[in-house]
Amino acid sequence: MPSVTHEALVELFKNRPTLAAEMLHDALGHPVPTFTEARVETSDLTEIVPSDRRADVVVVLLVGEQQRPAMAIVVEVQLGVDPDKPYVWPVYVTQTRARHRCPTQLLVVTINAAMARWSARPIDTGHLGWALTPLVLGPQGVPVVTDAEQAKAAPEVAVLSAMAHGQSEAAEAIGLAFLAAADELDEERRAVYGDLVLSSLNAAARRKLEAMMKSGYQFQSEFARSYVAKGREEGMREGTLKTKAQAVLAVLEARGLEVPVEVRERVLASTDLDELDRWIRRAAVVSDARELLATTES
Repeated sequence: MPSVTHEALVELFKNRPTLAAEMLHDALGHPVPTFTEARVETSDLTEIVPSDRRADVVVVLLVGEQQRPAMAIVVEVQLGVDPDKPYVWPVYVTQTRARHRCPTQLLVVTINAAMARWSARPIDTGHLGWALTPLVLGPQGVPVVTDAEQAKAAPEVAVLSAMAHGQSEAAEAIGLAFLAAADELDEERRAVYGDLVLSSLNAAARRKLEAMMKSGYQFQSEFARSYVAKGREEGMREGTLKTKAQAVLAVLEARGLEVPVEVRERVLASTDLDELDRWIRRAAVVSDARELLATTES
């Protein structure tokens, strides 16, 4: 079941069809063709993929009076390790390319640095000369939007900035930039985006913005109220995950075992509490840190 954070990120790319192209070009420096329109297309890929498999968002960049597809972008929001993704992502790309008959890119979006590294690993398809390397927009690639005019021009980018950098020192400035843009949004987006920004900011920045908006601010949208509630649950769960992951590494290091980068990243990226519990027990007996992953995969 997708988390509310996952759904919030997906909505940003659906609400602003040009966002995928902007992030590819502006944040990642990847070439994007000149286009006259960006359109969100169906992400249902059931012609090949089972019915429960679909991309999060598919955006097609169109050119000319005939609206010819110039590029398709498959957007996938990834917040946790999913061993299925290296197998289904190439299918998403090839099926989208076949449907729209144009070059197709895979853009993976995450607000977690460890997940950005996991998602960026080349996928060996097994076919000679074909390895798919996802283009990954992680927190480091998301712009820090503190300029009011920039927030007004692209409010979805401002919200994405808050979700990626809301716990940083720039949180208050990000929030103020978004508030300057909020009045120009329609009522629904103003409520949802405003709540998402506030719920993403650190406590000090949130208190200041709430005081500026009105005393005793209450979240306005049903979506965001759910986001905040689930966010608290996810925050507690993430804290537990982080503690257990650090415990795995601490046991390995206390025993004098070298922890390779790939093992460290895999442990820190885990979103499975049972898996981490198994790793804690295994960390006490393995002779090589790499055995931790080999044991899990066997």
